[in-house]
Amino acid sequence: MPTSKAMMPIPVASRVNRFSYAIRNIVAEARAVEARGMRIRYMNIGDPVAAGFKTPPHLIETVTRAMRDGHNGYLASAGIPEAREAVAADYQNRGVHVSADRVLITTGSSEGIDIAINALVNEGDEVLVPLPTYPLYTAALAKIAGEARYYRTDPDRDWLPDLDHLRSLITPRTRALVVIDPNNPTGAVYPPATRRALIDIAEEHGLVILADEVYGELGFEGRVPLLGTLDPNAPIISSSSLSKAYLAPGWRTGWMVVAATPRLDPVLVAMKKLADGRLCSPGPMQYAVAAAMNGDRSHQVSLRRALAERAQVTTEMLNAIPGIHCVAPRAAFYVLPKIALPPGRTDEDFVLALLRETGILCVHGSGFGMAPEQGFMRIVFLAEPSELRSLYGEIGAFTRDYLQRT
Repeated sequence: MPTSKAMMPIPVASRVNRFSYAIRNIVAEARAVEARGMRIRYMNIGDPVAAGFKTPPHLIETVTRAMRDGHNGYLASAGIPEAREAVAADYQNRGVHVSADRVLITTGSSEGIDIAINALVNEGDEVLVPLPTYPLYTAALAKIAGEARYYRTDPDRDWLPDLDHLRSLITPRTRALVVIDPNNPTGAVYPPATRRALIDIAEEHGLVILADEVYGELGFEGRVPLLGTLDPNAPIISSSSLSKAYLAPGWRTGWMVVAATPRLDPVLVAMKKLADGRLCSPGPMQYAVAAAMNGDRSHQVSLRRALAERAQVTTEMLNAIPGIHCVAPRAAFYVLPKIALPPGRTDEDFVLALLRETGILCVHGSGFGMAPEQGFMRIVFLAEPSELRSLYGEIGAFTRDYLQRT
């Protein structure tokens, strides 16, 4: 007969209780609503392929050829030379001079960010992250018992960072500064003066900048310059990927670029050591990196145009809804509108009610670190403009009703 202990649930590691990822977590509720027969319209995850945008054919052909040519085994942990050289050359063409040896090919930029944080942060160390934030950073810190310190960005100033507040958070335990520009979840793009100030703060306090530049190709007015162009010696670790601007999110192919300053040499060594521990990122997809960097990018012109049109529809229609205010985005495909919630209600209350009554799935702003009572929610506006108009019509009708409830 089994003992009573043998019948008990196996405990999980305590770090799991510190881990949360609202963008995915809310899907569980959507599945429950869907099981009751309601069609769900997903406005929660930034997947352009799911919205009908097509991966460029020359990238698909390159990956297919790599598979057929037998490139299906393990590869170098840091990535194949062709991919690393192509990324380095692209950064050099954009004004950041770096060698291929300082490029790591990763399983999406998410893995690269996780590797960088693990290379930099000890238990109890602090990392400055923007508020609202992208929850990957706080989740990665939670796993290793690091502490996220939120610096405010201001919706009344186009979501620009509050530099004075940022400075006030720095302590002897602060190790890094996260800069997400162009920004997820707000769609903000920072002007050169703000970017210069962020570099100056990092230099003054000996911080590494983790520059999340995944959406740099998707500025509505054109490509956004890399942060490193402002100072070639700044301690910047830049991340990007094929996911968004090259429309291949499921390939999980990204890169980290470690600035040429010798100050980051130990960090680069540590990151390569951590990369060794997971063998390599997906092999055949790495061959698409050089094709993306060196090949036809004309799809990005039409993609930026399409996103700008969707952003205009989104901003105009949301701002026409009584009780909602939306700051116009300047890049990517996200907005973070604010709802004037009744007293006692939270952003999650609103988002869940919207889901259950209309089937429209967004993400509550508190999933990005905002206070629940502030009433923010993130919307992904990748759907066709005609569909967006219909969705915002439904959101407007729901909101008018919701705000009148006691």
